[in-house]
Amino acid sequence: MAASTINLSLLSQTFSSLQIHPLLTKPSLQFPLQNPPLILKPHLRIQSQKSHITNPQTKQPIHDNSYPDDDGVPIEHVKMLVKFKSRHNYIRILEVSRKADHPLAGSRLLLLDAPGNIHSISYLFKSLTNAYFDVFATIPPIIPPGPIGILGFGAGSAARILLEMYPQVAIHGWELDPSVISVGRQYFGLEKLEKDHQDRLFIYIGNALNASLRDGFSGILVDLFSKGCVIPELQAPQTWEKLKGCLREGGRIMVNVGGSCVEPDDIRKDGKVIMEETLEAMNKAFPGEVFVLNLGNRKDDSTVALTGKLPNLVEWKKAVPRPLKFYIEMWKPYRA
Repeated sequence: MAASTINLSLLSQTFSSLQIHPLLTKPSLQFPLQNPPLILKPHLRIQSQKSHITNPQTKQPIHDNSYPDDDGVPIEHVKMLVKFKSRHNYIRILEVSRKADHPLAGSRLLLLDAPGNIHSISYLFKSLTNAYFDVFATIPPIIPPGPIGILGFGAGSAARILLEMYPQVAIHGWELDPSVISVGRQYFGLEKLEKDHQDRLFIYIGNALNASLRDGFSGILVDLFSKGCVIPELQAPQTWEKLKGCLREGGRIMVNVGGSCVEPDDIRKDGKVIMEETLEAMNKAFPGEVFVLNLGNRKDDSTVALTGKLPNLVEWKKAVPRPLKFYIEMWKPYRA
């Protein structure tokens, strides 16, 4: 039988009889620079339905040339570890074999939403992910000393990088779904991360938009998606005004605003339109002080946004760890 690339509907059938481990209760940093850097799309689906469609007559895949890089992963190199529905999410955890000829080889992936967008990535022997979590890790040098909030904690991909790269950083993370934290602890090393950094990592279950600290955050990382979309509250300027009020003087917000690569549960919604609406709302709260970074070389790749005046790029680049330096010059003013 010929090998096939991952198709989530096929996976659902293939692993329908898989015994799922019940979830009832509540890797040293060495990373060679890529030239040009290899960027994985945030909330990337393992195999896009847009680029791999089966011809019903020939049973062969039809490749959409508008997605030339989306080659998928051979199914024999993928193992489903968990599949279940929680109150808030359709949760799947995949493990990609180190033998796979793919950037995700050797990773574990947390997929949420019906389309299967990736929300966390973990490798055994490295912390960096080649995704937006790495961009989040560039923020400490450009904010005042103090705690960083992560709104939309997931399985802890961003927190792991920050804790390992910046010994002085403390993280306060909010996650709505306790099941996401449970699988993070069991399958993504989050339990060990908490144990190793008891005085620097604090996780809260609840609505991230209600997050607050008595003396405010030095920086806030926002990664809030639901049903495959940036949550609608982030298209409202008042939400950003509220978050702005949670910052210490000189604090900043960095946001995963998605883009065309994000696939909503509702096919009537467009990830790029939602991204633009989110950026518009941010710009109203931070007029003239919103900057964007596009992850990749195609217009449909995802985008990260940053608030505040543009930092001195030379000094910022000097201050971040070497594997992250190439991100610094990628920032551009919103609506330049």
